[in-house]
Amino acid sequence: MHSLRLSFFFALSAALCLAHSACADERTLPGIGAAMEEMMAKNEITGAVTVVVAKDKVLHVESGGLADVAAKKPMTPDTLFWIASMTKPITGTAVLMLQDEGKLNVADPVAKYLPEFANLKTPSGKPANLTLTQILTHTSGLGEATGPAAKEAKTLTDLVPLWIAAPMQYEPGAKWSYTQSGINAAGRIVEVVSGITFDAFLQQRLFDPLGMKDTTFYPTDAQRARLVTAYAKNKDTGALEPVPPRVDLGTRERPPQGNGGLFSTGPDYARFCQMLLGGGTLEGRRYLSADAMKFLTTPQTGDLPTGFFQNDTFGQHGKKYCWSLGTCILRTPHEGVAAMLSPGTFGHGGAWGTQARIDPAKGVAYVLMVQRANFPNSDASDVRRQFQQAAASALAKR
Repeated sequence: MHSLRLSFFFALSAALCLAHSACADERTLPGIGAAMEEMMAKNEITGAVTVVVAKDKVLHVESGGLADVAAKKPMTPDTLFWIASMTKPITGTAVLMLQDEGKLNVADPVAKYLPEFANLKTPSGKPANLTLTQILTHTSGLGEATGPAAKEAKTLTDLVPLWIAAPMQYEPGAKWSYTQSGINAAGRIVEVVSGITFDAFLQQRLFDPLGMKDTTFYPTDAQRARLVTAYAKNKDTGALEPVPPRVDLGTRERPPQGNGGLFSTGPDYARFCQMLLGGGTLEGRRYLSADAMKFLTTPQTGDLPTGFFQNDTFGQHGKKYCWSLGTCILRTPHEGVAAMLSPGTFGHGGAWGTQARIDPAKGVAYVLMVQRANFPNSDASDVRRQFQQAAASALAKR
């Protein structure tokens, strides 16, 4: 084990030199690279890409460490990551784009677009009457699609009967509970209303116009060559070990799932963040109206505790968060990962440690790309805290 750790250390050191020399011409904020190197030294991650943007300017892009340890492949700004649930705000944005066009309303019943939902019953036997807002804010109580049939689904249409067949979890609006099926149902509604597949809609309406050239549900062979290797921490040794890739992920044998199917790069996702920082516009083109932006950044879950801090281990901070359409909003900053953020900061993280936080009060967005499973709580990880704190500190000194 000692020799393996030394081997990893030397490989990482070499990669850091390569990555930082490759990024020498990039704009960087002082302290962020050092913060990420500390996380690598503590065996929290093998490498990272960090991006900080204002609405009209890239303030920082930096890469360091290894995208693949065994191959000694350095992390670079165009390294591709599975961003998992960072897909959700993009799904919410797609729905609001259609609302701007008068083609739907988020207060509408889901059954208006997916008739199968008309017969859905709550646990008490009442008609569910789910709304688009409920399925996009994790307050619907909709059951999840699981089992062999879900794994065999090739389109979002294939998943609809599975959602209907799954028992509802609770009465709609009674509580907040993270629900993947609701976000995917919203993706299917985009297909019904727009007349094209969800992936085609995002490509045509968001990714191509925004210049997000590496954001996709279905990476090409050339993009896969830049795909980061995922790691998990061995519970016994603390070593980071490669995780076999999911064979079903990113292939056209699987639906374009709005809950977490996208791959992207740090600079790509930062373009999306810049559009939101710009009030729905980027470089003179409008994607969301002012009304849609107000809705996206306004709490839609009332006084319900929300998010992933609703236990003693992570501080019982549920009431300090709320939810809008596929997007988490910070009501009240608290110690740890939210300490440097302003009230009203919004965004989403991904299961493998990725994160985007958009702080309108400060006019800045933080994008972190890493690829590690089994963080005790990705939303509370030291990696995210160190990155955001280093960035906020550097910006405060400018």
